[in-house]
Amino acid sequence: MTGKQRREQLLEIGRSVFAERGYDGTSVEEIAERAGVSKPVVYEHFGGKEGLYAVVVDREMQLLLDMVTGALTGGHSRELLEQAAFALMDYIDTSTDGFKILVRDSPVAQATGTFASLISDIATQVEDILGLEFKARGFDARLAPMYSQMLVGMVALTGQWWLEVRKPGKAEVAAHLVNLAWHGLEGMERHPKLVGDRQQ
Repeated sequence: MTGKQRREQLLEIGRSVFAERGYDGTSVEEIAERAGVSKPVVYEHFGGKEGLYAVVVDREMQLLLDMVTGALTGGHSRELLEQAAFALMDYIDTSTDGFKILVRDSPVAQATGTFASLISDIATQVEDILGLEFKARGFDARLAPMYSQMLVGMVALTGQWWLEVRKPGKAEVAAHLVNLAWHGLEGMERHPKLVGDRQQ
C-alpha cells in the first residue's frame, strides 16, 4: 500500500470509528488495529487522534457545503428552499457517518469548524437569495442574515431528528420543511410585535 493509499485507509477507518464511538470514545489503538498497522503509522500520517479527526471533519464539512451550494441552481425562491432542504437530506442519507460526526461535539481544542460554523456558512449562501426576496416584498433586507440562520437551523435540526427515525421518507420531510418555511415567510409581517407582556 502506498503512503497515499494508507492515509486514505486510515481516514475511512477513522471516520467509521468516530461515527460509531464519538471523539472521546475513539482511540488511536483501535484505528491502528482495524487498519492492521501499528500506532506509530497513525501518528506518522496525522500526528495523533486530533489530527485525524480534524481532516475527517474538514472533509465532511466541505462535502456538505458543496452539496448544498451545488444544489442551489436557481429558479423560484420556493424551489431554492426545496433544493437546500433536499441537499441536506441527501447528505444525511448518503453520508450518515459523516453527519453523525459533524453533529457531535468536537473537542474544545479543535481548530477546525463545528457543525454550528458549517450551518453558518450555508446560511451565508442562503442569505443573498433571501435578501433579494426581502427587497422584492418590501421587507428590511438587513434582516436576511438572521432569517437565513433561522431557516438553515430549522432544516439542520430536522435532519438530526430524521437521521434516527428515517420516517417519513426524505421527499415528504423536505415537503413539510418547505411548507413550514415557505408559508411562514409568505405570511410574514413587516414589523412583527410580541403579543405577550414581555418586551425585552
